[in-house]
Amino acid sequence: MQMVNLTIDGTPVSVPAGTTVLEAARTLNIDIPTLCFLKEINAIGACRICVVENRVNGNGRLVAACVFPVAEGMEIHTHSPMVLKARRQTLELILSNHDKKCLSCVRSGTCELQRLCNEYKVEKEDAYEGEMNVYPIDDTAAHMVRDNNKCILCRRCVAVCEKTQAVSVIGANERGFATHIGSAFDDGLGLTSCVSCGQCIVACPTGALAERDDTDKVWAALADPTKHVVVQVAPSIRVTLGEAFDMEIGTNVEGKMVTALKRLGFDKVFDTDFSADLTIMEEAHELIERVQNGGALPMITSCSPGWIKFCEYNFPDMIPHLSTCKSPQQMFGAMVKTYYAEKNNIDPKDIVSVSVMPCTAKKFEVGREDQNAAGLPDVDISITTRELARMIKRAGIVFSKLEDSAFDHPLGIGSGAGLIFGATGGVMEAALRTAVETLTGEELGKLEFTDVRGTAGIKEASYQVGGLDVKVAVCSGLANAKELLKKVQSGEADYTFIEIMACPGGCVNGGGQPFQPASIRNFEDLRAMRAQALYDTDASMALRKSHDNPMIQELYKTYLEHPGSHKAHELLHTSYVARNRFGDQ
Repeated sequence: MQMVNLTIDGTPVSVPAGTTVLEAARTLNIDIPTLCFLKEINAIGACRICVVENRVNGNGRLVAACVFPVAEGMEIHTHSPMVLKARRQTLELILSNHDKKCLSCVRSGTCELQRLCNEYKVEKEDAYEGEMNVYPIDDTAAHMVRDNNKCILCRRCVAVCEKTQAVSVIGANERGFATHIGSAFDDGLGLTSCVSCGQCIVACPTGALAERDDTDKVWAALADPTKHVVVQVAPSIRVTLGEAFDMEIGTNVEGKMVTALKRLGFDKVFDTDFSADLTIMEEAHELIERVQNGGALPMITSCSPGWIKFCEYNFPDMIPHLSTCKSPQQMFGAMVKTYYAEKNNIDPKDIVSVSVMPCTAKKFEVGREDQNAAGLPDVDISITTRELARMIKRAGIVFSKLEDSAFDHPLGIGSGAGLIFGATGGVMEAALRTAVETLTGEELGKLEFTDVRGTAGIKEASYQVGGLDVKVAVCSGLANAKELLKKVQSGEADYTFIEIMACPGGCVNGGGQPFQPASIRNFEDLRAMRAQALYDTDASMALRKSHDNPMIQELYKTYLEHPGSHKAHELLHTSYVARNRFGDQ
């Protein structure tokens, strides 16, 4: 490997040829600021915040560190007077066409533009006066709100939507000063084939994109004495919520989280791990039935509503391959308003079912048709990790000081298999743990299926199970899903079972998870760090298989009869629709 020698701020460094100045500086623990750059997705050098001084023969010129490759003998200065002046001036220019109502902005405190303005002492918000663009707020989508008045044209959202998710419903419209990010013909996002994944939101450095805030609905329900308000919490939330309170990435805060939810006033705090186990029971049975009776294969998981919507838009011919199982969120809601309501003699109409999810697409999912086991919506309100964090802060709860509490029963028992749903490959591994033991009648000696773990976009494995050759694939990120499904369609790939998650890395990297700046996303494996916390917790648990969950066993014995029963199908299974590319069914 050819190495290149240079100096950065007077310190010699040797890096491989082709390395950018931004990457080279990072090896010296120098964090060059960026606003538009996202590694492997958006390297366009547009925002000019990352400029550094490249000094040649005593003369310096500014170059964009995110795209400028190192060269032998290069002399780089990252914070010279020339650099500091240029960055401050760029920030002032950005502010000249920016809505500066920071105090009421949802991103205040996590806004990357705000942080840089503080760091570079931008004291004049109106240093450049003149015309400002004014845009209407787009609130047509079920899951998010777009405010172009806060957009800085970094194009991160465009890059993620196109390159990571292969959805491509947004782009740069118009030219020059009139340039703005929008959909074709400037239609509202809700009129497009957007899949509600929210990856654009976590990529955005400002408050231009935000999830639709449904916390006022939750506060109203909690304040209504006639309502029995229950909440379920998705597997990944316990290893990401702490980040919103400045804890280390991957910190498991399950106990504090449960305590906080009880302090907020929820009548019952339950664990979606329970319904993840329930999903495995139904899904594993469905897979075995398809294999044995010639059903549509490969069978594809249905836990990710962003993926389901993507499939309905782009691969309608693959709809018969989707598992008919509802997602864990919806299965849980179905059980709350049927089994739980009957067991506790509560009218389902008086139950408000709330979910805390890593996923903005869950906000769309709660309104889908055929998701109403009790004749009412299975889940009434879905909020993100970020929304829960805001509720905790608004209530004045000092999260880091809380004691641990346990989930309530009977729907608070979950296995390690349910827990790892939060990572890409987790659903597959959980299903294999149950399917293998069901088919072979033998207990697994080792529960870890490491071939389907990791953050690679597409993973493949093959297992001999009860005399059957079971070929599986795990995929996360919709661009990867598109690639994989085209191979399936062409006959190039042959699988028995496929897990697909809309978000790269799975739910731990969902569109509703806590914001992390580009300096973290570009240089730390955020997905792996969060996922490892789930796997570590699973490894420490005594209950690690869905079919061993005593509450699941009790549920089937006393209520659902058996996996795949008529009653289970009525309550826990759903249907899908082909959608046209213009956003309509």
